[in-house]
Amino acid sequence: MRSLENRQFRLKSRPVGMVKRSDFEFTTEPVGEPGPGEVLLRVLYLSLDPAMRGWMNEGRSYIAPVALGEVMRAGGIGRVMASNDPSFAVGDLVNTMTGVQDYVIANVKSLTRVDEKLAPLPRYLGALGITGFSAYFGLLDVGQPRPGESVVVSGAAGAVGAIAGQIAKLQGCRVVGIAGGPEKCRYLVEELGFDAAIDYKNEDVRAALKEHCPTGINVYFDNVGGEILDMVLAQLARKARIVICGAISQYNSTEGVQGPKN
Repeated sequence: MRSLENRQFRLKSRPVGMVKRSDFEFTTEPVGEPGPGEVLLRVLYLSLDPAMRGWMNEGRSYIAPVALGEVMRAGGIGRVMASNDPSFAVGDLVNTMTGVQDYVIANVKSLTRVDEKLAPLPRYLGALGITGFSAYFGLLDVGQPRPGESVVVSGAAGAVGAIAGQIAKLQGCRVVGIAGGPEKCRYLVEELGFDAAIDYKNEDVRAALKEHCPTGINVYFDNVGGEILDMVLAQLARKARIVICGAISQYNSTEGVQGPKN
């Protein structure tokens, strides 16, 4: 494996506002050999998630930030190229935190097997991965939707929101998605089966929420925070539940994350 070169993107500086190309450094280094209890993976697919923006920031969070000079953190699907553990064989396919690089040496305890015969490999980074789990457990455990209730999902055309909305439909709810642009809204209604979609870039969101949820919002699955959150809070029904999954509208803010203002 020493003849192989590993291309990597490393975090060079903490982004201020929008992430820039100059915040990263492209490097190459020889591919190493796995030690006891480790495997060498060839990275096949990467998951580019909004959470990555938070991982670049210094400060306390649910997970340590990516250190300057480290390979940028990312989840991925990889194929075992060399194994130093009997539980994994060359050719096995796995899901783990690979980082943004061609190869990674990973401890076998961090690996989850995936089967391309059951689903396309990218699906294990979406509906069958962290985004799908976030939607499933967030909506069902926290939101606890009941048949006939009105469920509103922001960031509804994204990886988490799209799954959350479809699960809500399976629970017998009326589902309204909020997304940006007519194409995303068409996708929500015509392809995913949402009952309605609100284009926050071109519609009056407050008026549209009143139109589509005339008796109030029972469950709100929030992926964006900011102004949209404030608008929804003003139209909650009694005993409503709110799932705080993300606040992507705030991730590039240079003034800090803003909480509800209403």
